[in-house]
Amino acid sequence: MKIAIVGGGPGGYIAAIRAAQLGAEVTLIERGRLGGTCLNVGCIPTKCLLHSAELMEMIREQGPKIGVEAPEVKVNFPQIIAHKNEVSDRLVGGVAGLMKANRVKTVTGEACFTAPRKLTVTREDGTKETVTADAIILATGSVNAAPPIPGLAENPDCIDSTGALSLEKLPETMVVVGGGVIGVELACAYAGFGTEVKVVEAMDHVLPMLDGDLTKVGLAHMKKMGIEFHLSTPVRSFEKTENGVRVNCERNGEPVAFEAEKVLVAIGRKPNTGSLNLDAGGVKHERGAILVNDRMETNVPGVYAIGDCVKGYAQLAHTASAMGEVAAENIMGQEAHYDERTNPTCVYMEPEAASVGLTEEQAKAKGIDYKVGTFPMAANGKALILNGGEGLVKIIAGAKYGEVLGMHIIGPRATDLIVEGALAIDLEATVDELVETIHSHPTVSETMREAALDVMGRTLNMPPKRR
Repeated sequence: MKIAIVGGGPGGYIAAIRAAQLGAEVTLIERGRLGGTCLNVGCIPTKCLLHSAELMEMIREQGPKIGVEAPEVKVNFPQIIAHKNEVSDRLVGGVAGLMKANRVKTVTGEACFTAPRKLTVTREDGTKETVTADAIILATGSVNAAPPIPGLAENPDCIDSTGALSLEKLPETMVVVGGGVIGVELACAYAGFGTEVKVVEAMDHVLPMLDGDLTKVGLAHMKKMGIEFHLSTPVRSFEKTENGVRVNCERNGEPVAFEAEKVLVAIGRKPNTGSLNLDAGGVKHERGAILVNDRMETNVPGVYAIGDCVKGYAQLAHTASAMGEVAAENIMGQEAHYDERTNPTCVYMEPEAASVGLTEEQAKAKGIDYKVGTFPMAANGKALILNGGEGLVKIIAGAKYGEVLGMHIIGPRATDLIVEGALAIDLEATVDELVETIHSHPTVSETMREAALDVMGRTLNMPPKRR
């Protein structure tokens, strides 16, 4: 079985490895660097900056309280960027090594359909090559969306997330347009470095994917970091100024403006399918977002699509990888279906947050009879040590049987711990089963057992609540 995969990001390269494991002859086509957005200009580089910023903030804010004094601590921004590049390069090299180890042929060039199930690859030198395969997986990811706001396209000081990860100089001021994950994470990073940051959001809230209780904790901390939030404030235009950019907005029908050295526009991403010529391939799509079923099949037999370029699924690196495994297994004759019930959402702000399953707002909207358990990080020894006890765990459970419907964590290690909630949902575990599982001490993971106990009305390390 010959398989051609277009795109070498976390969806494409994982699909390539899984297909090769199952005996396929795999060709991976990538026009840029292996690793895609995630390893080069997304997940990994962003987390490098956030780690540097978190360390800076811990030294400044927590250091004196725990007896670590470093009055001369300062930001070496070029070295922060250099470290980010070093980590990214190492991981990209690792992907190349994995392709070689799994005997995956890699082709550098841009692929497009010339007919159904027929791809032509244009190499950097202009030469063209026709790639034939029994099956094709489209894994081209997404790109930053640029809204048609006057003054944006022609202003070099208006940058997207890629630009924010490669600045040569730390800006003194920054306006972040967009209160989603990308905007909030980079706002935290730059605020941690000492940049004066303002977040402008058209909606009346930020981070809509998180449970409301988590958002409250996150907002309070980010405001403490000095980040200003201007909600219900849509942007109308951008103007170049002597020192940067003027962001013209509207609030309650009245004009309001903000000025900054740099403006980060982070209002979302769109499928990166413009060069694929999907219509020539007969692949159905909606404004570039490819339509697939839960086997990751498109309408064209033998053509599959995964990751950010598909319609209706979460745009996350780990979901792309999971989809890649599903596509490869189906092509190779196994029965596999993609199920997003156990997909965690992670936000690497300060403190970091993670969520899986239903939020309380979603449970209410669906009319589900549910119970809630919470436990504050302030009552957990390890969390007190790590960040002073800021954060909480919240569990949503079915009222009748106590099955875990959702788990939401904000605090230290949240993005590492959320997998317990994902596993509980996948196994249809109940809160009493979480309680019966012994959690090691002292760890932040104990908060999840305590939240489960709270659902049952018998928390051990907090006074009983009045119900």
